[in-house]
Amino acid sequence: MNFADAPRSGGSSGGPSHGRVLGIVPARLASTRLPDKPLYPLLGRPLIEWVWRRVRPMSALDAVVVATDHPAVVEVCERIGAPVELTRSDHPSGTDRIAEVAERPAYAGYDVIANIQGDEPLLREEHLAAAVGLVRNGWSVGTCATPMIHAEGRKDPSVVKVARAESGRALYFSRAGIPYKRDGKPTSDELGAAPFLRHIGIYAYAREALLKWVALPPSPLERLEMLEQLRPLEAGMDIGVAVVGSADAGVDTPADAVRTAQRLKELGFEPVTERHGAT
Repeated sequence: MNFADAPRSGGSSGGPSHGRVLGIVPARLASTRLPDKPLYPLLGRPLIEWVWRRVRPMSALDAVVVATDHPAVVEVCERIGAPVELTRSDHPSGTDRIAEVAERPAYAGYDVIANIQGDEPLLREEHLAAAVGLVRNGWSVGTCATPMIHAEGRKDPSVVKVARAESGRALYFSRAGIPYKRDGKPTSDELGAAPFLRHIGIYAYAREALLKWVALPPSPLERLEMLEQLRPLEAGMDIGVAVVGSADAGVDTPADAVRTAQRLKELGFEPVTERHGAT
């Protein structure tokens, strides 16, 4: 995939140009729309297993660890050979859970931390590499966006939109249809390119930026939109946004699980009838 549209210059505080990258997969058991989401079966494997198997071989990462608040997820991870850390159960967000693990002595040697959503078993390696690359190029935080494509997504508050500057700096994230086109609705062609962008919820942070993020109090806009990435943005932190190709949606509902299982079949994965250890 061509990342010619990804920003090439960094923000004000600067991220590490070198250093090891730690991928952390937050896996909170409680979920309002999909109970016990990390354990939800797809083709006979728990969702968290699919995610870990997906990211384990990615070359952008030097190590991967699951961060969870429940022993049941620990048990699954240990069975498949996935490194796992049990965290506090009272974290308000996955970012806070990631920071708890990143601060443990075993992970002190990693300068870049990647937040890999525990409900995205179809994450694309080039998207992760783009987010990490932004931090290596000087941004405090790197994330990705993809063209909106469908008009329905503009109206859906569960689809997060992002507006960015020419430099690639995030200007605002919203559940509303930003940017707003005053003179009529965006055409199909317009929705297929910037500035009409859908945010992809993958992040890479310089270590210092991650710790600064979680030390900030919840911000007014964050509370209003229920989007935690508005907290560092309101505080003046720089977030670089790489525009990438299409991205598969995550698993938030039973319908999403059915769709994702079908997609996994299309990719050649067969249902598992017996449980085995990691391969």
